[in-house]
Amino acid sequence: MAEKIIIATDKAPQAIGTYSQAVKVGDTVYLSGQIPLVPSTMDMVSDDFSEQVVQVFENLTAVCEAAGGSMSDIVKLNIFLIDLSHFATVNEIMARYFTQPYPARAAIGVKQLPKDSLVEMDGIMVI
Repeated sequence: MAEKIIIATDKAPQAIGTYSQAVKVGDTVYLSGQIPLVPSTMDMVSDDFSEQVVQVFENLTAVCEAAGGSMSDIVKLNIFLIDLSHFATVNEIMARYFTQPYPARAAIGVKQLPKDSLVEMDGIMVI
């Protein structure tokens, strides 16, 4: 098996469980799920959905950069929402962080997320 390199940065929330922020194997980086925690306080950014989405993208950006890449290197993005009616808002905010060609993506409705977050995202990046 190829060497696993653990990616960690203090510019994204620290893991709140038994996982790494990301793991690099070869030229592929597996990004763990990010919720809208502010890295410096480990508190939720706010109860506002849009602000939560922005914070999640900022957290993902920090982990991508720590791995030596950027958001444009994400090839697959998974978005978990407790309310799928926010889908259009996610698309609007996502357009600030990605340009074409966009990554493959899934948007999945779930009952609950860690710390009662409204959104969580994970992904796969190739650098």
